[in-house]
Amino acid sequence: MHRIWLCIASLLSAAPLISSQNVDTSQLTVIPKWNHSIVGVFQVSALNSFNQPHYAFNVSEARQLCSSLGVRIASLQEIEEALRSGFETCRYGWVDEQLGVIPRIKAVTVCGKNQTGLVPWRAAVTHKFDVFCFNESDKTAQLEDAKHQLTSKSPLTSFSTSSLSLLENTDSWTAQAHSVATAQAFAGGKAALIACSCALLLLAAAITAYIKQKRKSESSDLKRQKEYMKTEEPKSVTMVKEPEKVALEDERIKEPENTDLEDERIKLDDTAS
Repeated sequence: MHRIWLCIASLLSAAPLISSQNVDTSQLTVIPKWNHSIVGVFQVSALNSFNQPHYAFNVSEARQLCSSLGVRIASLQEIEEALRSGFETCRYGWVDEQLGVIPRIKAVTVCGKNQTGLVPWRAAVTHKFDVFCFNESDKTAQLEDAKHQLTSKSPLTSFSTSSLSLLENTDSWTAQAHSVATAQAFAGGKAALIACSCALLLLAAAITAYIKQKRKSESSDLKRQKEYMKTEEPKSVTMVKEPEKVALEDERIKEPENTDLEDERIKLDDTAS
């Protein structure tokens, strides 16, 4: 029940804000502050009866409110420019493209779904949000002030606009040269590592080939030695057997002599008898 009365009070408090060109700014709060827009962009929220900001404007009411303040509703491009200049909030606001967005620089869980950049919410045009307004004259004045500050400083203590631009370009070139040098150093180190790896692989392959060749040579020598031993054994046997054959032949030759002696003995015995 309390929430229902709070919503009714919010609607009633928001109605007078956009009913005429004379806006009661005491019922509004602005981010960053009144007359302190960032490149012309500021966010407007309505205050409830507890003096707390609440979503109170649909698309048409948001456009009318900005118009009542003497400005217009901001576009996505203008919000992006303000974001690059440091503008961030934690509340959704309507933009000209009928989107609710939150500009975020830092990721926070309670703001913009813990995202950065322009966080969108494509809601119905009747949905209630805050509104981002754009003041062209504020942006122009801020640019003129920035130029005046650059040109009004003493040349001994500051750079001119062209010098500042040259310094930015020099910094950019230096950063690019540093990145190129880093990339070249990384590539050189990588090439050296690849060369060392290839050399180690070649050395390992050479050692492996040498070991295989040595084993093959030893195996071949052993095989030859075995074959040589096999061929030498029959020769030695033959050489041993040959003297035995000679001795047998000599005995055969000597056998007739023994026979003659026996014959002579027989004859002597016969004559004696």
